[in-house]
Amino acid sequence: MRGRTRKTARPASSPTRLESIGPEFVVVTGLSGSGKSQVQKCFEDLGFFCIDNLPLQLLPAWGRLWKSLKEMKTALIIDVRERGFLKEFGTVYRDLQRMGVKPYLLFLESDDAVLARRFSETRRPHPLSRKGELLSRSIGRERRMLQPIRAHADDVINTSHNTVHQLRKLIFEKYGKRPRCLLAICSFGFKRGIPPESDLVFDVRMLPNPFFTASLRGRTGLDASVVRFLRSFSETGRVREKILDLLKFLLPLYVEEGKSYLTISFGCTGGRHRSVFMAEQVGRVLTREGFDVTMTHRDINAE
Repeated sequence: MRGRTRKTARPASSPTRLESIGPEFVVVTGLSGSGKSQVQKCFEDLGFFCIDNLPLQLLPAWGRLWKSLKEMKTALIIDVRERGFLKEFGTVYRDLQRMGVKPYLLFLESDDAVLARRFSETRRPHPLSRKGELLSRSIGRERRMLQPIRAHADDVINTSHNTVHQLRKLIFEKYGKRPRCLLAICSFGFKRGIPPESDLVFDVRMLPNPFFTASLRGRTGLDASVVRFLRSFSETGRVREKILDLLKFLLPLYVEEGKSYLTISFGCTGGRHRSVFMAEQVGRVLTREGFDVTMTHRDINAE
């Protein structure tokens, strides 16, 4: 991509994008088909370092490494895919506790009918299925086998009636603050096309064009003279405020829906004056609001 990209500086007093408010060493287990993969994605978005299907023999070693690393959050997904899981889990779990690691055990489950439907929809065999065995029997056998582990869980979540978005919301409420959407703000020129990664596009070609002022033609929306020129028109301020009002309304809705990354693009004819100015103006306000903003001026150096 041509142009300039930078990360805007957020005020020191503003909140971080994600803050953990719960346990920092989480072991996720439970019934096959209960949503462990989806929960793993949630923990990843909460800033946890996640490992799926970690061999139990490596769990104590990982615990020692975790203790040596400061401010690291980890979530380990371990289930019946791991050989020896049921036989060795209790011993390994107690070993972690003895070395000073306090693992938080999250157990996921769903009703039998829901699990059967999910396996039917994905057309994948149950990991404990035997030749000629009904799916319902495999599910029931796993449930009985995992009952001792479930009894020691710190938290049990039944995902039977949760959509993916509802489960995500639940995990975020329990284990971390809701994330602020990462914002990529981009200015561009329509003559070179709209950035294909754009989620929202604002056309600011209605603003007075500095290009037609000879002394400003070779400058950009980053220059003070161009900023003064555009600010001298009352409609510039009104357009800016309307855009900000819309974004302040939309962004919480995107976050609620689970959107963690959003690209907002501002376009003018050439991509050097008006779009750069408006992208900068909006980006600064959103940065003060606590969002992580990356600024890219795609066509600022284009001829």
